[in-house]
Amino acid sequence: MVKSMLRCAGASDPGRVRGNNEDAYWMDAERGIFLVVDGIGGHNAGEQAAAIAVERVRARLERATGTAEQRIREAIALANNEILRAAGTNPEWRGMACVLTLALLENGSAVVGHVGDSRLYLLRGGAIRKVTHDHSPVGEREDAGELDEREAMRHPRRNEVFRDVGSEEHAPGDPGFIEIQRVPFEDDCAMLLCSDGLSDQVMSADILGAVQRHAGDPQASVQELIGRANAAGGKDNVTVLVVEGERFTAPPPSAPPRERRPLVGAALFVAGILAAAAGAWLTRAMWTPPPVVIAPRTILVRSSIAAALAEARPGDTVEVPPGEYREQVRLKEGVVLRARSPRGATLRAAPFAGGPAVVAEGVKDARLSGFRILSDAEMPISTGILLRDSRVEIDDVEVRGAGVGIEIRGEASPVLRANSIRDCSAEGILILGPSTPWLSHNLLEGNKGANIAARDGARPILLENQEVRRQEVRRP
Repeated sequence: MVKSMLRCAGASDPGRVRGNNEDAYWMDAERGIFLVVDGIGGHNAGEQAAAIAVERVRARLERATGTAEQRIREAIALANNEILRAAGTNPEWRGMACVLTLALLENGSAVVGHVGDSRLYLLRGGAIRKVTHDHSPVGEREDAGELDEREAMRHPRRNEVFRDVGSEEHAPGDPGFIEIQRVPFEDDCAMLLCSDGLSDQVMSADILGAVQRHAGDPQASVQELIGRANAAGGKDNVTVLVVEGERFTAPPPSAPPRERRPLVGAALFVAGILAAAAGAWLTRAMWTPPPVVIAPRTILVRSSIAAALAEARPGDTVEVPPGEYREQVRLKEGVVLRARSPRGATLRAAPFAGGPAVVAEGVKDARLSGFRILSDAEMPISTGILLRDSRVEIDDVEVRGAGVGIEIRGEASPVLRANSIRDCSAEGILILGPSTPWLSHNLLEGNKGANIAARDGARPILLENQEVRRQEVRRP
């Protein structure tokens, strides 16, 4: 199955009872990765656990090494152990964990990794099947046929689980931890992943009906199902992902039986109902605008990076061909800026000497990936990347020879992952302000100041960063 022909959409909603949303999700149709996470823990710890799970699972699955099953096991185990470690750094996070369900599509099948009571359903030919098993006392009884779906939804112990991600250390192959399945996923199938905020409120038959009604428009399916969960009480956060194959359609309606001698009264009654429905539809059409679906785009840089970013809107990816670019780059909210080939695009000094090469100020949900940022005596750069009050991701970027490699200021907490910061005349990474940035698997080498410096209340979360100090060799 060609992944680029998938139709997919996802959304998350806090519901009607809870003030915060501890759910999270990730979709990457190009790589065939789909993930739903439901966080567990008070004082916003559930949100933190979910964010860690998304970051670690995503980072491992994007490295296409090993079989799909191996990648999934390693991704979930990495997330598990990182959540456990992070919980030990902050008393308010103690006991945080999450449950999750993910699918990795390859060669006409979906490899499913699952821990807890989030779910994955498979839809095909007018039928729906729950693929995952709820790792909970009530879920086990439902799967065994001791409780029907409605009884299980109403059970007072519905929210108890006996497997989670983050409460104790695990290895990828630990028995009784990760449920792995491989199921067929052809181009006439659809797949739905959800947190229990949906499955505890909406029957599977209603889920099937919503996805079939909106076949070809997964965003409409997602919105209807979230609306149904909230209409049923909205007792929990609800997250829904719908993934459709290219040929997924609703089954044709069955033909109604013909009556040999229809009664005039019945015919008039039906005509009246149809007229009322038509009138209601016309009235609704007058005040309800049609849904606007804006598909994400990939914009190729042709003249300058700044020009392509000016054209981009949230959800888009700006792709930069190999070459050298002498301009300052300002990240844009919701936009991914990616080098077409890793480290193939090089950012040199901006037109005004000495300024930062990359700047993000008050930016959320942006990403910078795959660039080289080079500074030398002829074209100096004071700071390779300056992040101020921004929640962005920086990954697979090399900064060499700048004053400060990456400077983080303010309260927002960015993610720095798998970057290389070398030969800076001051700090490799400088963090100023009350933020908790995530620094994972970065290489810091040959920087004359501290490789990582945190001041003014900064509390970075550090995971497997490699710091190398070069020794000076003095000749006699």
